[in-house]
Amino acid sequence: MYQKSKILFLMIFGFINASLSAQNIPIEFLNMNIDKNQSKYSKPVLENEIAGVSTKHEILTNSLKERVTVDNSYKTIYLFIKGNGDLSTKDKTYDIVPETIFLPNNVKDLYFKPQINDTLHYIKITVLQTEIDKTDIKTFPEDNINNIYFKKFTDCESYTEPIKSPQTTSRTILPNKFIPRIAMGTVETVGPDKVGAHEHPMLEQLFLGLTDNQTMVYADSAQIYFPEYTILHIPLGSSHSVSVKENNKMYYVWMDFFRDKKGEEWLKTHKKQK
Repeated sequence: MYQKSKILFLMIFGFINASLSAQNIPIEFLNMNIDKNQSKYSKPVLENEIAGVSTKHEILTNSLKERVTVDNSYKTIYLFIKGNGDLSTKDKTYDIVPETIFLPNNVKDLYFKPQINDTLHYIKITVLQTEIDKTDIKTFPEDNINNIYFKKFTDCESYTEPIKSPQTTSRTILPNKFIPRIAMGTVETVGPDKVGAHEHPMLEQLFLGLTDNQTMVYADSAQIYFPEYTILHIPLGSSHSVSVKENNKMYYVWMDFFRDKKGEEWLKTHKKQK
């Protein structure tokens, strides 16, 4: 009787411990379905996780227009993840398709909308600009700050990295000379595969699970299932990795928010694909 009770206790303790470990990797599931009568939806995601960074999941339906505002105190990034739409300027229209990144930069009088009978899902990331950021951005190429940045993920430059296998496709979707202290990219592969364990205490990092992503994320002793249309926060300074089982897909966006300019040296580990 004692032995059975001991085994039961260990099982319960192990379950509780695993649950507590999973909670060390903050994660939030995006609501991909809204009421048919609802034309707009906006919800903060992982609120107050990273100082100065605000992340929202927003949805537009019924061809509702969304006007883009520009405020020099902030920089805003749009990641269109599902649905089709149109982005319009005074003299040009861009086709929004799933997995496209958009920065308005200093361009004004912009708006976007979903196509007729479609629903547009996007992640809106707003980053507070410090006085140092406002000084640094003056050294960036003029095209990077004065023109729209609009690219499909698959059109972005590929890179390799020692922690990834040769079968992994990695792309830089936002180089670090558009917004101070920020870079973004994608990781895509089919299992069995993994991103090896690594640490980067010089930056905060979010992951966004894209279509069909089915992976496991590990950070120190914690682990958590990371499916499509979720956002998680890698604990600062943790030794973290990602794995995917056979025939499953790994496909996510990494978002790096560097604590200072010096930390961007980390990006030198990314080598352009030959």
